[in-house]
Amino acid sequence: MSGPAAPPLEIRTERLLLPVWSPGEAADIAAGRRRPEWHADYPQADDGDAATLYVPHSAWSPRHVVRGTTVLGSIGCFGPPAPAADDVPEVEVGFGLVAQARGWGFASEALAGLVAALDGVGVRVRAAVRPDNRASLRVLARCGFTGLRGSDEDGRLVMVRPLPAPPVSSAGDS
Repeated sequence: MSGPAAPPLEIRTERLLLPVWSPGEAADIAAGRRRPEWHADYPQADDGDAATLYVPHSAWSPRHVVRGTTVLGSIGCFGPPAPAADDVPEVEVGFGLVAQARGWGFASEALAGLVAALDGVGVRVRAAVRPDNRASLRVLARCGFTGLRGSDEDGRLVMVRPLPAPPVSSAGDS
């Protein structure tokens, strides 16, 4: 049995590009090395953690958040989807931007772009966030994360974004 189709390796939004990391970029991030096109504060510690989840050329791997020609942070899935308790394919996502890029709506735009791509392949999305991280809670709320599943073993709130309802066909459709 195969899983859902994968989202594209590169997602575009109005202002951002969300490409999956290359193997060389993932190696640099894991080693704490920087590249000239990366913001001076990127990668961050969380990006190094995300590098442990990297699978070469997989749409379910971490992605850069790129504005113009500068990488401002990362976003991505924590691996391929797995069936949730209700058998709906589900994946966890995470995101982070350098401090200078916060407050411009980039996190909301990047997450909305990723979620739209995941909606397109029928994968529900969840995220875990510290209860005191009000900025991330606002981003999740803006992007439709309305379900609360309690907290995880680290005390983070687990939020879920329901899949959109399939379109209702009219009586004349067949």
